[in-house]
Amino acid sequence: MKFELAVTVRETTGKGAARQLRREGKIPGVLYGQGECLMLTIEPDSLVKILKAQSGGSALVSLTLTGAKSKPNRTALLRDFQVDPVEGNVLHADLFEISMNKPIRVKVPLHLTGGVPAGVKEGGILHHNMRELHIECLPDALPDFIEVDASGLNISQGLHLKDVVVREGIRYLDDPEQMVVSVAAPITEAKLESLLASGTAGAEGAKEPEVAGKGKVEGAAGGEGAKAGAAAEAKGGDKKGAAAPKAEKKEAEKKK
Repeated sequence: MKFELAVTVRETTGKGAARQLRREGKIPGVLYGQGECLMLTIEPDSLVKILKAQSGGSALVSLTLTGAKSKPNRTALLRDFQVDPVEGNVLHADLFEISMNKPIRVKVPLHLTGGVPAGVKEGGILHHNMRELHIECLPDALPDFIEVDASGLNISQGLHLKDVVVREGIRYLDDPEQMVVSVAAPITEAKLESLLASGTAGAEGAKEPEVAGKGKVEGAAGGEGAKAGAAAEAKGGDKKGAAAPKAEKKEAEKKK
């Protein structure tokens, strides 16, 4: 699904400018990718409508930019957004500009079809082993979701990614052997009591592990572009006008 969003390019940057926009009922944002980084002012109603219809990286957005020096019409992905945990207001939004001629990699949700699986009707337990799939395709071929028919699954049966029908123009990037959905046998009361008993014993005898050191957390897809934008935003006075919302994001995080 493709959404329409009209935004305004702004010159002011930094947490002070972002705070002022929020006081005016606007949402600060950034558009990066394709060798450019633009600071945006976004109307909240239009953005919230997109988030309610389809949140996440699979939301394809047709942008109309007021105040842009070139290319007033562009296509982007809604890559990230921040919400105030108390008031529920959107604090910031990141949009990633894409080319309609180049493949993109996004995650799309999985939808089960065919009704209740046969094994569940017999008392089995349905497990959603994967809630979304990582795919590659051209923007025009981007689906809203991937359908998986699990109606024929009996107890102790499942579907692997290699069993899911591949749609034309789409390539799955996850492990083909990964389980997508399965139906497990119902657990007996005796087995449940045994598991609870062993879990209690294990908790009592467990020792606190030693901390060897701190590790690094690998960033999500598209993070490099966001980091580049954040670095530009921190400079504020860049002659090229390219900036990103590092200070604005810190302000948003403080509100959380």
